[in-house]
Amino acid sequence: MKPSADGAGFGWIEIAGRRYRHDVVITLDGTVRKRHKKLSKQLYGTSHRISEAEAEDVYEPGMAYLLVGGGHFGRVQLSEEARAFFDARGVNVEILPTPEASRRWNALEAQGAVALFHVTC
Repeated sequence: MKPSADGAGFGWIEIAGRRYRHDVVITLDGTVRKRHKKLSKQLYGTSHRISEAEAEDVYEPGMAYLLVGGGHFGRVQLSEEARAFFDARGVNVEILPTPEASRRWNALEAQGAVALFHVTC
């Protein structure tokens, strides 16, 4: 069962009653883990562009959908390489500002859904 996103504000997101003050990924089995944003930051100098290496880190076999909470102001985007990586695996990617993405996550009924939430800009 996927954990609920209980709210989000600048610099935090609350998932299943626990507040996180760092970016997170919710995996297929509902595990919440820290986002490995260094995989993108070392290439682009920012975590606002998701690299192919980070896409590989987030991807799981059986994944069909990735919801990206793109930050409070929606700045996070996929690189062309990350987009191609997900397209080649048939993963539909939706990017929304994090507060909106947290509400969307709760409304999702899709099988194979993973989420990545950026908690600042």
